[in-house]
Amino acid sequence: MKVDKCRVCTNPFFGKPLLVFNNMPKTAQYLPKTVDLKNERGVQLEVFQCSGCGLVQIGNKPVSYYKEVIRAAGVSAKMKDFRRRQLLGFIKKFSLKGKKIIEIGCGSGEYLSIINGLGVTAYGVEHSVEAVRSCRKKGLRVFKSFAAGSARLPQGPFDAFLMFSFLEHLPEPNLALRGIFNNLKEEGVGIVEVPNFDMIARTGLFSEFMTDHQIYFTQDTIRLALSINGFEVLQCREIWDGYIISCIVRKKNKSDFSFFLGRQKKVCAGINRCLVALRGKRVAVWGAGHQALAVISLAGLSDKIKYVVDSAPFKQGRFTPASHIPIVHPSRLKIDPVDAVIVMAAAYSKEVAGIIKRDFKDKIKIFILKDYGLEAV
Repeated sequence: MKVDKCRVCTNPFFGKPLLVFNNMPKTAQYLPKTVDLKNERGVQLEVFQCSGCGLVQIGNKPVSYYKEVIRAAGVSAKMKDFRRRQLLGFIKKFSLKGKKIIEIGCGSGEYLSIINGLGVTAYGVEHSVEAVRSCRKKGLRVFKSFAAGSARLPQGPFDAFLMFSFLEHLPEPNLALRGIFNNLKEEGVGIVEVPNFDMIARTGLFSEFMTDHQIYFTQDTIRLALSINGFEVLQCREIWDGYIISCIVRKKNKSDFSFFLGRQKKVCAGINRCLVALRGKRVAVWGAGHQALAVISLAGLSDKIKYVVDSAPFKQGRFTPASHIPIVHPSRLKIDPVDAVIVMAAAYSKEVAGIIKRDFKDKIKIFILKDYGLEAV
């Protein structure tokens, strides 16, 4: 299978894989039975690295069961104790008592059973029908689904989520992370854990490569994957003897852009007040850059300005878009004089105001458009 693009940053791939392993096991789960041995063979496993974001990933197609979570480690007493302490700390830190938490890829409920007894309303999502049935027999709130894209999960939106060693199995991690994002409340938080490729690379642990894992995350690349899918990474560290990268994340809020509309209203109102005070006077604007063009149009100046002055020859003889005011050479100020000029030349405004003052002394009133309104010179 040829890898065409990075699974996180979507940068196109070129060239050969960096590593090739021959006769690798085809899968790490659903191991062959006696009847399968005649036709069972190893596979060639190809490892690529994105030249853009540095993400390490394999070129083999995902295993047929990649949406399922099969968790042998769930029976470890040491891991259960670790998870209980970790989750208690997480719940306390983000005041999640009584809140709704969902585990994405909950398997047979190994970890969900722990969090279910910690004073939260715990849910799980799992793709395996058998695992869902097993969870429900244990009294766990689990539904069969696969969080991806815009799909809405039952009982959502949730206050928090958990995803333990599942993201690395997915051929489209962005789709899964976006699905989680879309099912979280504003300010929702979560824990995302993946195998630690920083440790794998340090120790040369070649046996960690397998077809079940589509992606091998470092701290840098897991941060990138989470960030571009709408999460702020609050903490990212190695745990479990370096085998796991554990990230605590929070859903990013959309920026409040009402500030721009408020500033537009204030600036445009200021310009029009100035023009009211200049009623009966001839007024020009100096500047046909993109900022000036926007202000002229948004302030409704098309019938209030005689012309727009600009020093750029390629603009002269043209008209301002949307407002249709003629754009002229600076010499027009001498042959067709005005009483006032509003300078909208951004970083060059002071320089332009100096030129007008030098050439016309006090014959022309000068106003400079600042980001907060007009300033008389």
